[in-house]
Amino acid sequence: MTVLDLFAGAGGLTEGFHKASGFRSVAAVELDRDAAASYRATFSDVEVHAMTVHAWLESEDVPEVDVVVGGPPCQGFSLLNRRDELDDRNRLWQDYAQVIDRSRPRYFVLENVATFLKSPQLAELRESTRKGGLLADYDVEAAVLNAADYGAPQARRRTILIGHHRDLAAPGMPRASHVGRHRTVRWALKDVAATLGGDDLPATRTTTADGTERPGVFRTVQLHLGRHYEEESRRRIRAIPTGGNRFDLPDDLKAPCWRTHTKGSGDVMGRLWWDRPSVTIRTEFWKPEKGRYLHPEEHRAITHYEAALLQGFSPLRKWVGTKTSIGRQIGNAVPIPLARAIARHLAGQDE
Repeated sequence: MTVLDLFAGAGGLTEGFHKASGFRSVAAVELDRDAAASYRATFSDVEVHAMTVHAWLESEDVPEVDVVVGGPPCQGFSLLNRRDELDDRNRLWQDYAQVIDRSRPRYFVLENVATFLKSPQLAELRESTRKGGLLADYDVEAAVLNAADYGAPQARRRTILIGHHRDLAAPGMPRASHVGRHRTVRWALKDVAATLGGDDLPATRTTTADGTERPGVFRTVQLHLGRHYEEESRRRIRAIPTGGNRFDLPDDLKAPCWRTHTKGSGDVMGRLWWDRPSVTIRTEFWKPEKGRYLHPEEHRAITHYEAALLQGFSPLRKWVGTKTSIGRQIGNAVPIPLARAIARHLAGQDE
């Protein structure tokens, strides 16, 4: 089956579909030029359009495909951003719907934050499948799935919406294959060397993408890089015990706001547990103040290499961009095992 990837990022959904047999990607659309370059470097036979989906709709012919996949940006209604329902990015699903209307796929898959399941945007999308609506030829179903239940060594809850043409039977959701036997941080990082490859990407390695020079191409295994910590940060990290977090710090190492706020997230300055899936890998996982991103026992945050492995990426996967840009690409991706499970389900290959 042919696949079109919208809001493609570096291609997490595409990679999962490629790991299932019976799929061939024909085109991808991604605004972020670094992410588009990473996608192009990894999937060299796919036509990549580094632009908005809206601009692509206005300038290109939309191919007919069997499956459309994509994850419109979720910032407007993410809990981390207080769900601004007027955020223009919340309307991007309408561009997604326009593509479906033109490409006439058998199936479409939309991935988003867990809160999307109860959002007005999903209600509007459902409304568009009624008689007279833009997607009247389709029916949809949605559920919140945990990537850990599908073989990812990461607990990441996401809304997965699967649409199908009304001429086809409703596919339902993929069967969870790893409930009660989740893969762990230890499983994912078992072959990672303790020695880091420095703090920075090689400055001499560049590639031309969309007419500009960009850092890369780098393999995932080359991203086992640390960062510079101030001495106070080093002292804090050393003071965090196994499985601990900021609440375990002595008062003299707590930031002023931590001394006055004794409740709240227990993940801030937290260490990952060896024998559990990781927490959700977000776009600033290298900053321990952003969540439970400290290595289980070493005195540092997880590296880009380790974060990519927790997302299910191959050590030889290709990346373009700065450390910050690549980190954002890693954190924004759909975990590969979850994407693969969805693809196998649509192909009737459930494990």
